[in-house]
Amino acid sequence: MTDAETNTVTTTPAGGLPDDLLDPTFAVAAARAAFAKGATDILVLQVGDVLAITDYFVIASASNSRLVRTVVQECEDAVAEAGGPKALRVEGLAESEWVLADHGTFVVHVFHNDARQYYELERLWSDVPKVAWEDPDLPAAAALGGTR
Repeated sequence: MTDAETNTVTTTPAGGLPDDLLDPTFAVAAARAAFAKGATDILVLQVGDVLAITDYFVIASASNSRLVRTVVQECEDAVAEAGGPKALRVEGLAESEWVLADHGTFVVHVFHNDARQYYELERLWSDVPKVAWEDPDLPAAAALGGTR
C-alpha cells in the first residue's frame, strides 16, 4: 500500500501486499539491523518500477570506516537469520567509504557520512516510494521516523 501524500510504502502482514509488489521483508530486516548497529539516516526505497536490476535499495550512513564494515556484516547476518538470500556480490569493503551488498532483489548501500553527502543517492531516487522499515518495538526508531 502506498501513501500518496508521503510517498511511503507500508509493510503489511504476509499475504497483505498487492501481487505486483515483491515482499520487502529482507530489505526491512537489513534496515533494522543497520539501525541496531548504529547506522543513521536509514532509508528503504522501492526502486523496482524504475530500475530493472533490483526491487529495493537500503541506504544507511556510518560515522567511520569500521562502523561501515560492522553495519554491512550485521545486515548480512540479519538477512541470513531471517532466511533471506546471501549477497551475490559485495563491493567497496576494502575502502569502506561506500559498500554495496547486492542480494538480487535488494541492494544494501552503507556509506561513510562524507561519501553519502557527496553521492546523494537518495536524491537520485527521490521520486520512488519509501518503505516504512521502523520496528514498532523500537521506540527510538518510530519516534525519529527512521533516522537516528
